[in-house]
Amino acid sequence: MPTCCWPPATCGVERIFFSSSACVYNVALQQSSAPRPLREQDAYPAMPEDGYGWEKLFSERLYHHFQEEFGLEVRIARYHNAYGPHGTWEGGREKAPAAICRKVIEAVCSGREEIEIWGDGKQSRSFMYVDDAIEGTLRLMRSEVSEPLNIGSAELVTIDQLVDVAEEIAGVKLRRRYVLSEPQGGARAQQRQQPYPRPARLGTGHPPARGAGEDLPVDP
Repeated sequence: MPTCCWPPATCGVERIFFSSSACVYNVALQQSSAPRPLREQDAYPAMPEDGYGWEKLFSERLYHHFQEEFGLEVRIARYHNAYGPHGTWEGGREKAPAAICRKVIEAVCSGREEIEIWGDGKQSRSFMYVDDAIEGTLRLMRSEVSEPLNIGSAELVTIDQLVDVAEEIAGVKLRRRYVLSEPQGGARAQQRQQPYPRPARLGTGHPPARGAGEDLPVDP
């Protein structure tokens, strides 16, 4: 039977990574269609998304205590709306780019030529391609930044703009039906209607807002 090493450093583990989320941020700061850029310190005073957000924020605290008590170096990334190939595209938990692409395809193939949009279409979000998420993660792991760090694009895109892009790619122009009431699916679905915080960190080539860890190196 394998034995457990405690503390982890006795197993040769010097640094560990925890994948957190933008959902740790106070939901009261995310109600506007054009939210201000959120800094890492904006996670406190805490009021994250119920369930998932609290789990991520509480886990961050646990990792910090491990670092303080046992000397295990911790790196924490708060990801902002990452998307890319092989991502979920249906079921209610997919990211907006995949959901909009699916809705455009369904509208064209069904002949309805109309798509349903949750909210008024003016909700702004930041999107981060998966390759950028990986690059940001590698830079963070090679850095000396021990505090939680935003990893995402500094550019904000509205849902309507996202639909414009999908329509242009598909070569169509569809009618849009806006659903302003809470979509079926409860609190998690309702939260997805709210604008995601604009990250202050690494992104897709657009100038990021200044924040902690601005000059993370590609290599040590």
